[in-house]
Amino acid sequence: MPLTNFQQQLLADLAPESPDDSGYLAGGAAIHFAPDSTRNSRDLEFFHDSVERVASAFALGSARLEALGYRLSVTLSQPGFIRAVVARGDESTRVDWAHDSAWRFMPLVHEPLGGWLLHPVDLAINKVLALVGRDEPRDFVDVLFVHDRILPLGALCWAAVGKDPGLTPLSLLELLKRAGRYRPEEFARLDLRVPFDVPTARESWRTAIEAAENFAISRPPDELGCLYWLPDATRFIMPMTGSAEAAKAVPHFGSPGGV
Repeated sequence: MPLTNFQQQLLADLAPESPDDSGYLAGGAAIHFAPDSTRNSRDLEFFHDSVERVASAFALGSARLEALGYRLSVTLSQPGFIRAVVARGDESTRVDWAHDSAWRFMPLVHEPLGGWLLHPVDLAINKVLALVGRDEPRDFVDVLFVHDRILPLGALCWAAVGKDPGLTPLSLLELLKRAGRYRPEEFARLDLRVPFDVPTARESWRTAIEAAENFAISRPPDELGCLYWLPDATRFIMPMTGSAEAAKAVPHFGSPGGV
């Protein structure tokens, strides 16, 4: 597991019976829950469906942690977002409590260690949008990871505009073309679990962008903003025009809370 022993224990101590209690884990820590992930996350991000729940979840969570001997130092607090450094002994990690839209494609997933997590496909879509918004090396690493392990970039971009209607798949891809222009030392500062070959990553990124553009051009406009579910295989796919899978793929649209 890519989380440190301290982060694992912290998650276990915060894990709620209901996502209403302290939200759900999202961001890099949730993406890299898998033991074969490519990097360690240096923070834990808990999302909530309303600004009010951010405040109540922080109050509940901080009281629970302090009762267990943790120390909390709030570094940023504003409506809908609280950041704190949580420590015990000589170990610490950053924890964010943040507001995010309840609109998603799938319901939350329960994980005994971490309580409630955003579904992998929603994590992947959020990460694509994060890369557009802040263009950080860690997001680039993560988007390549979800492209390889969860769903190809084209399908993620096609679905992402359902969450952010101000974009089209092609305009989103134009913004993503700027990514990948990082120096090797920027990746060296990340807590990566495997070596990151920058030239290979750039070529993989170029190929992913090209395939995504071709996919976006091929899809019907009335299906904009959906994922594609393959019932026979019980998984999401990127259906290519003319393929056997494309004929069987079913559009899956998002909604508040996921379906």
